[in-house]
Amino acid sequence: MTSFGMDAASQARTPSAGVAALLRRPPVAAGPEAPVKEALTRMVAERVGCIVIVDGVGARPLGVLTQRDVIERVVLPGGDLAQAVAGVMTGGVVSLPLAASAHQARLSLARHDLRHLVLVDAVGAFAGVVSRGELYGNRSFDADDLVESIQAAVDIATLADAARRVRDAACRMVDEGVAAAQVCEWIAILNDLVVLAAVDLAEAEFDLPLVPWCWLAFGSEGRLEQTLDTDQDNGLVFVPEAEADAEALRQRFLPFTRRVNEALDACGFPLCKGDVMAGNPRWCLSMTEWRGQFAEWMLGATPDDLLNATIFFDFRAIAGDTRLAARLQQWLLTNAGDNDLFLRFMAANALSGGPPLGRIRDFVVDRESGFLDLKRDGSRVFVDAARILALALGVPDTTTRGRLQGAGAILGWPRREVEACLEAFGFIQHLRLRGQREKAGPPNMIDPAALNELERAFLKESFRQARKLQQKLQLRYQL
Repeated sequence: MTSFGMDAASQARTPSAGVAALLRRPPVAAGPEAPVKEALTRMVAERVGCIVIVDGVGARPLGVLTQRDVIERVVLPGGDLAQAVAGVMTGGVVSLPLAASAHQARLSLARHDLRHLVLVDAVGAFAGVVSRGELYGNRSFDADDLVESIQAAVDIATLADAARRVRDAACRMVDEGVAAAQVCEWIAILNDLVVLAAVDLAEAEFDLPLVPWCWLAFGSEGRLEQTLDTDQDNGLVFVPEAEADAEALRQRFLPFTRRVNEALDACGFPLCKGDVMAGNPRWCLSMTEWRGQFAEWMLGATPDDLLNATIFFDFRAIAGDTRLAARLQQWLLTNAGDNDLFLRFMAANALSGGPPLGRIRDFVVDRESGFLDLKRDGSRVFVDAARILALALGVPDTTTRGRLQGAGAILGWPRREVEACLEAFGFIQHLRLRGQREKAGPPNMIDPAALNELERAFLKESFRQARKLQQKLQLRYQL
C-alpha cells in the first residue's frame, strides 16, 4: 500500500535524500519570446507536461507554461499560438535548490498546491523539474483535503481542528499496517504544514525585526521521525546586522515565538517539559550564539552536554530563511567531525545501555511491569549510533535511515547489512506506533508476551541488529 509522499521508488530513498536524484532528463526550457506553438511542440516532443521559461542571461526561471495553460489561456479563448509565451505563462516560480531534500520538495508541492517543482543550481540557474508523480504516488486518507484544511485555517481553533484530523488519519494508517517509515514521513509533511500555518498566524500578529530568521525543529521532528505521541522541540536562529544587537532582537522575537509555542500546544503538540522551545530565551539565539552553544557542548562533554547533543544535534529548518539552518548544519558537521574526543564521549554514552536481550530468556523485561521500553532500549540505539557516525563522517542527512545509509556507503558496509539494520529499526518503530495507537499502556512500552510468535522472533532479531550496530561503534572508538 502506498500513501502520501511515498511510493515503491521513493521508499528506496530517504525523505532527506537530495531531490536532484529524481531528475530523469535534461532541463526543458524556452526563452520568453518563444511562440506558444513552439513551446507546445517542445513539450510534445520531449513528452513533458510543462516547459520552464528562462531569461537569456543567467538561465534563471521566469515562469512555467503547462499544456493545460495553453488549452485554457490560448486555445479555448481563440488566442494566437504565435504569441510569445511570456504573455500566457504562470510567473512567480516556486523553486528549490538541487541540494533540497525530497521531504522539502514534497512539502513545497503541498504548501503551494503545485504539480511541478522547479529546481535551480547553486547560482540560481534552471536545472530541471520534478513532478508530483515523481515525488509521491497516490495520496491516501484524504491527504489533499487535509492539506487544504490546514492552509485554509484563519485562526488557531480551525488549525487545531485540522491537526486533530491529521492525527486521526495517521492512526488509520497504523491500523492499515502501513510501514513505519511511510507513516512518519506522512506525519512529518502534514505536521510541518501545521507548524508553517501556526508561524504564519503568529507572524501576522507581530511586527518582527527585518533580519533573516529561521524556525528550527529538533529531536524526532528534526529527524522526520515523529510518532503519534510527541511534544515540541524547537528553536529560532536569527542573523543580526551586528552581534551587539542580538539581545534586543531576541526580546522582539520572544513574544512571537511564545505565541507559536502556544498555538502548537493548542494543536496537540504539548509544551516541552524540558522547555526546549523557541519561546525560551535559551533557544532563541543568533547564528553566532548557536555556534557558541554547540561549541560549548562539544568542549565540555558533560552528561548534560551529551544529553543536549541527542536533542539539538538533530535539527532542520521549518519556516523562515531555510538557508540559515543549512549554514549552521555545515558548521556543525565541520567542527564535530574534527572533535574525536567529543565523538568518543558520545559513543561511550550511547553504549551505556543496550538492547534488552537475555542469555536465557528472549528478553530482559522490567521486573515490575514485565514491559520493554521500545524507545529507550530499541529505536534510540539506532538513532544514537546514526547521529555519531553522521557527525564523524560529515553525512548531512538528518534522518536515522539516511544517516545509516550514508555511513554504510562511506565505511563500505555490505548492502545486506545496512538493509537488515534499516528493517530492524523500521520494525521497532512500527511496534511503537501500534502501541501508541492502541494506548494499552505507557507510550513506547510493550509486553513481549502480547506479541505473536513471529513478531517476537522479529523483535529479537531487531534487537540483535541494534547490538551489532553498537559493536561497530565500540570497535570504531575502541571502547
